[in-house]
Amino acid sequence: QVQLVESGGGLVQAGRSLRLSCEASERTFSWYGMGWFRQAPGKEREFVAAISRSGGTTFHADSVKGRFTISRDNAKNTLYLQMNSLKPEDTAAYYCAAKYTIYGTGYYIRESEYDYWGQGTQVTVSS
Repeated sequence: QVQLVESGGGLVQAGRSLRLSCEASERTFSWYGMGWFRQAPGKEREFVAAISRSGGTTFHADSVKGRFTISRDNAKNTLYLQMNSLKPEDTAAYYCAAKYTIYGTGYYIRESEYDYWGQGTQVTVSS
């Protein structure tokens, strides 16, 4: 059972940056493909970004491409989401997710593909 704990959320003005972190309890963190999702009030949870086990392959949703960057440090069992040029529409609870894929080399963009989820961290962007 992997436990995921997000941190780094908060209230920030539009145009500013935040970096989210997701620390995993599992020492075999590198066996998991990872992703970030977000859910705004009254909306369904949506995909933000995903990264392969090694970190060599990433994919970002069009809505955040060029502004957000997903990365990971397998030595620290930690996933990151660097968010630049934040907009009010980025306001949401952000969740990290892990998919067990010891032999996989790709990334995963569907919620249903993930096995474990964090509790979320709130990001609020004021205009």
